[in-house]
Amino acid sequence: MGTRRRAAEPPSEAPSVPVSELADTVLGRLVATYAQHADPRNAESMTAYMKGVVPFLGIPSTERRALSKSVLEGLPRPDEADCAAVALRAWQLPEREYHYFAVDYLRRHVKRCSSGFLPVARHLITTVSWWDTVDALAAHVVGGLVAADPALRGAMDAWIEDDDLWVARTALLHQLRYKDATDTERLFAYCLRQAGHPDFFIRKAIGWCLREYAKTDAQAVRDFVTRHEARLAPLSVREALKNVGR
Repeated sequence: MGTRRRAAEPPSEAPSVPVSELADTVLGRLVATYAQHADPRNAESMTAYMKGVVPFLGIPSTERRALSKSVLEGLPRPDEADCAAVALRAWQLPEREYHYFAVDYLRRHVKRCSSGFLPVARHLITTVSWWDTVDALAAHVVGGLVAADPALRGAMDAWIEDDDLWVARTALLHQLRYKDATDTERLFAYCLRQAGHPDFFIRKAIGWCLREYAKTDAQAVRDFVTRHEARLAPLSVREALKNVGR
């Protein structure tokens, strides 16, 4: 797939971490709680499953979510600066479970963030990048920001052109949950823009976003694939038509 080297590359500039007393509390509780439940044996298998992109503590997802709930018990809702501080500080920690916590936190509170949060989201997408965090950030965080501020569509037009495959993948997937609100012109244009991309993760994302939109308008997706099948990768075509046929 040719992506592991890029997955480990840091971005050239990181956003500054805001001062946040709430983040101080959250991160203190989080590290103490997760560390107590680390399982080295699980960690080894989880790290291997994710191709060694990032280490794990070895906490299964169901247990991790329960622990996260206890970490946040009794704490107030964050503002945008708190969200940025929690996410950026969690991302500075090496183990993936901390990154998952940040993603879940942002998913829960994305409506409290403005369009100014997009650079933070981009930093998370381009740092220790892999599908497990990028896809959730794309659909639930970036997608939420763009839905709240349509002016950010211009940023997505730039992201689909980006040399970083994870940024381009995010542009493809950010409308994944839009259903009837999907900007179909952009969706199809983005798919064509990256139709010739050599990487599996882009070809797969093209098929995925088309397959998801087919749940809303199957005929539009069939028609699009029929018109442009010669340009689309076979993987993209298979994924797009997986549930609706021709």
